Amino acid sequence: MASSKLQALWNHPAGPKTIHFWAPTFKWGISMANVADFTKPPEKLSYPQQIAVTCTGVIWSRYSTVITPKNWNLFSVNIVMAGTGLYQLARKIQHDYASEAKAEPATVTE
Repeated sequence: MASSKLQALWNHPAGPKTIHFWAPTFKWGISMANVADFTKPPEKLSYPQQIAVTCTGVIWSRYSTVITPKNWNLFSVNIVMAGTGLYQLARKIQHDYASEAKAEPATVTE
């Protein structure tokens, strides 16, 4: 039974014999790097980079569901990309805007 499932995966149109398998598999590296950046201070995050990661995730997630054959590896990696990008954007926005509102005004001493 296991060999028939492996054979089906091997011969799938988006299986390991095609670029449709390997491109999303290597794209997981981008998602893992973004997860590793969760420990990075928010001031070091880049708006353009995280917007690009988020938009890429959203656009390609949709695309992966309308192409034939459906590429669930591509779908899952892009859902994770969109999620990590949104999380990083939220961290950056919270740091840049919410912390300013909480900051106490400067006092002048004479």
